[in-house]
Amino acid sequence: MDTYRDGDLAITKIGPLGPYDNNAYIIADSSSGQALIVDMPAGSRSVLEAVHGLHVTNILLTHTHPDHWADYDLVKSATGATVLCHSAERIMPADKIDHPIADGDEITVGNVSVHAIHTPGHTPGSTCFLAGRFLLSGDTLFPGGPGRTQTPQDLQQTIASIIERLHTLPDDTPVLTGHGGNTTISQSKREYAAFASRPHPADLCGDVTWEG
Repeated sequence: MDTYRDGDLAITKIGPLGPYDNNAYIIADSSSGQALIVDMPAGSRSVLEAVHGLHVTNILLTHTHPDHWADYDLVKSATGATVLCHSAERIMPADKIDHPIADGDEITVGNVSVHAIHTPGHTPGSTCFLAGRFLLSGDTLFPGGPGRTQTPQDLQQTIASIIERLHTLPDDTPVLTGHGGNTTISQSKREYAAFASRPHPADLCGDVTWEG
C-alpha cells in the first residue's frame, strides 16, 4: 500500500488484489475527511480497512470488466456510496450504476476535484481520472504499452485515446494503473515513439507492447 500526496489530496494505492492482481485506489481530501474509491476488485476488504474513518461519497469505475467490480456488493453495502461509470459501458448490469459520467465531468471529494477523461478502446467507456497531478489510467495505459484489446480497431482507438488525451498531459504526470506498477507520461511518450517508428501488421491487437 502506497500513498501519494499533493497538498490536501492523498491517493492510496492498494494492490495487488484478487486473482488478476488489480489495483484499487482511495482518493481523499485530508482537510474534510471525504474520500472516493476507484474500482472494487476481489480483495476489496483491504480497501474498506484502509478507508476506515473517512466518509466515502462516490465509487468510480474505470471500466466494467468484471475484475474491476468483483467486490461490488461488499463495497457498495459497506459505504453506501454512489457508483459512477461512463454511460458507454454495457458489461455490468445497468442497475448497478447509480449515475453516469461523461468526458470532462468533475467529481468533487471535499475540496478536491477529480477530472474524468474518456479514453475508449480497451472498452467503449474506459475512463481515466486526473486527481491533482496524478492520472489513474485504469486499463488504458500501462508501463510499456496499452491495455489488452480485442480487435485491431480497438487497438487503434486505444492508441488515439492515449496520444490525443493522455500524452497531452505534463510529462512529469505520474500514471497509476489498474494492474501492476506505475509509469509517467514522459516514459510512455518515449516508449510510444519506438512503437510508432516501426511498421506493424494490420491485424495487430491483443497484448501489445510499445517496444516489443
